[in-house]
Amino acid sequence: MRFTRLNGWRAAGLAIGTVMLLICLMASLLFGAKNYSWPTVWESLVHYDEQSKDQIIIRTTRLPRALIAAAIGASLAVAGALMQTLTRNPLASPSVFGVNAGASFFVVCAAILLSVSNMHALMWISFLGAAIAAVIVYVLGSAGRGGLTPLKMILAGAAMTALFASFTQGILALDKQGLSTVLYWLTGTIAGRSPEMLETIFPYMAGAWAAAWLLAKGLNVLTLGEDTAKGLGQRTILLKLAVGAIVVVLAGGSVAIAGPIGFIGIVVPHLSRYIAGIDHRWLIPYCAVCGAILLLAADICARFIMIPEEMPVGVMTAVIGAPFFMYIARRGLLK
Repeated sequence: MRFTRLNGWRAAGLAIGTVMLLICLMASLLFGAKNYSWPTVWESLVHYDEQSKDQIIIRTTRLPRALIAAAIGASLAVAGALMQTLTRNPLASPSVFGVNAGASFFVVCAAILLSVSNMHALMWISFLGAAIAAVIVYVLGSAGRGGLTPLKMILAGAAMTALFASFTQGILALDKQGLSTVLYWLTGTIAGRSPEMLETIFPYMAGAWAAAWLLAKGLNVLTLGEDTAKGLGQRTILLKLAVGAIVVVLAGGSVAIAGPIGFIGIVVPHLSRYIAGIDHRWLIPYCAVCGAILLLAADICARFIMIPEEMPVGVMTAVIGAPFFMYIARRGLLK
């Protein structure tokens, strides 16, 4: 009875979160450098008129932007939750462990040095960069006495983030023309993204979300400890490889579209665990919904900080996430 009641509360919370997500999506369509009325937005969605300038802006600019923000927020949050479970590290996330930095470096190299502009090609290059960074950090964090520890993973991630960031800056310093092309993207932004970008990346993200949820039971067992999981017959190596592949797809896809947006993968999993608990069957959907809400809210706020200019959403997430990161670091590593 208690378990059924708990699941009922979780389902109610998820429903409330879904409603809040829809509200944020609508707010993203309504508010910006120019505010639109609800009837105008509704007409652009239901009775699209290609002769109306306002409807064109809503349909081709604001709607893709809102959907991309929701997809990226959900992806980064789910990736962060998976990484925290896999590494048993409360500070694990794609931005902290160098995954975003690796993907960014590979994308910059492809765009600047090889003149690659095809979104599908950049997406796979971003996947490759994210995978290489993740493997290096995992190997460095596992080396030496004591094996894999949270502190060693943090240090390895910080080192790789700094290394890839330096490489990226070096590439841009050699090509000042390329600097103007990717500088805004490197701050983390979803402004000006086309519907085609979302169409290219969304099937991979959706597949990764589904795969993460299907692995939820295995992740629940893994939280009991690797020895316990093996004793229960779980193939921990295959599970870790599958989770790693999902993280690469989610983080690499996000970077390919919006650049290295940080801290979503740290803040949201902790918030979701506080609400939904540690059961990954609920934690993963909560992370997806809360991550989408947070990035949408950050993007909406970024539109009003420097009117008529817009602040990159990556700056807003850093303002939100940096204090939380320090709080978790003190509580999780320094106690």
